[in-house]
Amino acid sequence: MPHEPEDQNLGGPGDADARVLRHAAELKRFSRRGFLGGTLAASVLAADMLFTRRVQAERRVHRILPVPDETAETYFPHASWFLFPGYKTSWEEALWILNALRGTLNKRGQLAAVGYSNVGLDIDQIVIAVVEHARAHQLTKLYFYGHSFGGMVATQVAARLRELHGIEVAFILLDSSPYSKYDVLDQSWFEGVVFLYESGFRFPTVLRGGYELGERMLHKDERSWGQILDQTLEQLSPIAPSSVLIQSESAYIYHFDATRFVGKLGGTRMAFIGNPRDRTVDYETARDSWSLTFKDNMANSSLRTDGARPAHASPGWNPFIYRPLIEELQDGMFPLPSGGGKKTAF
Repeated sequence: MPHEPEDQNLGGPGDADARVLRHAAELKRFSRRGFLGGTLAASVLAADMLFTRRVQAERRVHRILPVPDETAETYFPHASWFLFPGYKTSWEEALWILNALRGTLNKRGQLAAVGYSNVGLDIDQIVIAVVEHARAHQLTKLYFYGHSFGGMVATQVAARLRELHGIEVAFILLDSSPYSKYDVLDQSWFEGVVFLYESGFRFPTVLRGGYELGERMLHKDERSWGQILDQTLEQLSPIAPSSVLIQSESAYIYHFDATRFVGKLGGTRMAFIGNPRDRTVDYETARDSWSLTFKDNMANSSLRTDGARPAHASPGWNPFIYRPLIEELQDGMFPLPSGGGKKTAF
């Protein structure tokens, strides 16, 4: 057999053994680091997947989210506020708003928020959730807080409650709520979202980051950079409303017709608050339209959230601007039996 040439780079047996030992030591160190790093990454990913799956499972139905408050539960066992969140508002942000206003709202009732389903907005299911919560807690007096487009939902739910269940809502607070799609200032974007939704197209959640950031930067004069970052990151987290819910909310606003509920609210009193600097909803046209259409129910439409930033429906960011306005409305329309409330006539 021909003699194969020896590798000229190989040294003696001692050098080869040393190299093998050195490579083994390096492999051991690398394997240990890689194993630990891989285990950590896998654990984080698994935890995130489990959390996301749990959140998605929990939010497939509309749910009433109570905020425990001993004062309200003690003094107002049969009364409660229900917050109807605005466009793209998560369950967590809805609870944050209630906690920001708790020291004022709890002077008339307990606190709860409506958590919209990630499967899509369904008014009938919201009505059922409110009725079941009211019966379970023996509530006889309901106050509705309509946060932005939530004012539209609150109005329709109040009309349905009275018509189908004989439950009359005492008060609806419209916080910068559009009266119709024509009050939404960014019409070009709005119509596009609704058209795609009704054509069967669903936005993948992964594409929302750039869109959310771009939308908020478009209205950056309303927000600080910190608020822009916070709101953008929230929309990308597992707790954010689903793209399907957001598209269904857009379609709801687009087709909302407030005139269907005229004369169906009974003795429900209403109030509109907002900000002339609002760059999301036209403050003047929304306020005037609600006031004219529901003139028999509207108790006050003159209170303004001047100085709030963002200017549009921001009680969570600006509680010290909102609280005095809500207190004034509560004291004027629902004075406490002890005489603690001011009996201001609206």
